[in-house]
Amino acid sequence: MLPLRWTLTKSDAGADAPKYRLKFVPEALAEWNALDGSVKEIFRKALKKRLVQPHMPGAELHGNLRHCYKIKLRQQGYRLVYFVEDKVLTVLVLAVAKREGMAAYRLAVGRQLGGK
Repeated sequence: MLPLRWTLTKSDAGADAPKYRLKFVPEALAEWNALDGSVKEIFRKALKKRLVQPHMPGAELHGNLRHCYKIKLRQQGYRLVYFVEDKVLTVLVLAVAKREGMAAYRLAVGRQLGGK
């Protein structure tokens, strides 16, 4: 299970040190826990970078998810959708799901509207 906060060593500190905390909505955490270990590891690396710079113009979503961002694993076919809470420096994961049928995006819309 991915901790809600990253644990840093002295070698991690500096310019690339995470500035944002990572949180999951409960449903997204369950989806995360169900992922294969290799997929989790790829997402972990991407999330570590996003905790330093979460606002990625190329990953910004539109429409009902216009204030959200995605991390896509093209080869594995997964998407992770997150919302950035700048006031409290938090990256909130809304959904982790397969790309087929736009599943991750549909789940994220429902969770964003239901939880906000």
